[in-house]
Order: sequence, then structure tokens, then C-alpha cells
Amino acid sequence: MGTENEYKVVLLGEGRVGKTSLILRYVHDKFNDRLDRTVNASYLTKTVALGMKRVDLAIWDTAGQEMFHALGPLYYRDSQGAILVYDITDEDSFRKVKNWVKELKKMLGNEVVLVVIGNKSDLESERSVPLHEAESYAKSVGAAHFLTSAKLNRGITEVFLHLCKEMIMKRARDGARRQSTGAGAQRNRLQVETSDDNAEPTRTNKCCSLI
Repeated sequence: MGTENEYKVVLLGEGRVGKTSLILRYVHDKFNDRLDRTVNASYLTKTVALGMKRVDLAIWDTAGQEMFHALGPLYYRDSQGAILVYDITDEDSFRKVKNWVKELKKMLGNEVVLVVIGNKSDLESERSVPLHEAESYAKSVGAAHFLTSAKLNRGITEVFLHLCKEMIMKRARDGARRQSTGAGAQRNRLQVETSDDNAEPTRTNKCCSLI
């Protein structure tokens, strides 16, 4: 991203799990239960205030249909955060989340902050994905788990606040680690140079004393 305040977030999941509805509810506070399926990808932006810190989010919405699956890497490359969405009434959508996580881990390793969302919590009576199973899986891959409802505007703000905080902390940790590594390397170079400076005259003097 362009500056230290900018973060790229991608939403991944099967078609009809509600990714677009989640983004529209969060960014524009709008809900439309007759949205067309997303084809290709698009993104919306939102600025979040966290105390004295400002976070500029670029939130990418991706197509979930199988025919667009191969295009995923084009959109989640360079992401700092990823939200994996499943429909709590659709077990297959939860299984597909596991595939997305494997792809993200393969491409981005631990460079991306993960969040798993069980959407459509307003349909709790029709749940087919056990909550304990979803929470256990999220924990196993180092992700937080949230329940949301784009229709009722439930849990969505909490998801993005959590994600923003985690991305900020991760960027700070990574920056501190790079500084520490750079300082360590510089100290090692100085030690080597000092050692070489002291060693060379000794070899020269010994050589000269043998002539």
C-alpha cells in the first residue's frame, strides 16, 4: 500500500455467502437482499479512526463462483488482511473457506491477518455449521471468528475494528523486527571490520620479522 496508514483487505468465500452485502453495510450502511452475483472483483474504501490513529482501508470484494476461483491470487496479493466468509446455513461454504485459507497461507504465509466470519446469523434456526467447529478451526489457523448479519447490521463493525487493530500491531512488530535485524547486522559488520583491522598488522609484522 502507499503509506503506513493504508491497508488492503480482501473478502474471500463462495458465491451467495454475503460478501458484497457485508461490504456495502460496513461502508455505506446499506442492505439489498437482491444483489446480483459479483463477477470479477471490485473494492470500496473506508477511513477508520482508532483513537489518534487513522486507518485507510481498501476493501476488495471477490467473486466466489468456481469459474473465477483461479483469479483469486490476483486480488489477494499484497493484502494485509483477509476475511474468510461462510454462510452458517451452508456446510459446503464452510469447507470452501478451508481451501481459501490454504491458498492464502501458501501465497502469503503469515504476512496476512486472518478473520473467519459466519454470516447470516439472523438465520440461526437454520444453522448447519456447528459454532464450536467453526471457532475451533479459526483458532487452529490463527484467526479470530465472528458471527455477522449484513441484514441486521450485526457484528460487522466489530470485525473490521479487530482487523484494523491486528494489522496495525503486526505492521509495528514487523517494523521493529526489521530494525532489530538491521542493527544486529551492522554490529556484526563492525565487529568483523574491527577484528580484521587488528589482525592484519599482526600478520604483517610476523612476516617482516622472518625476512
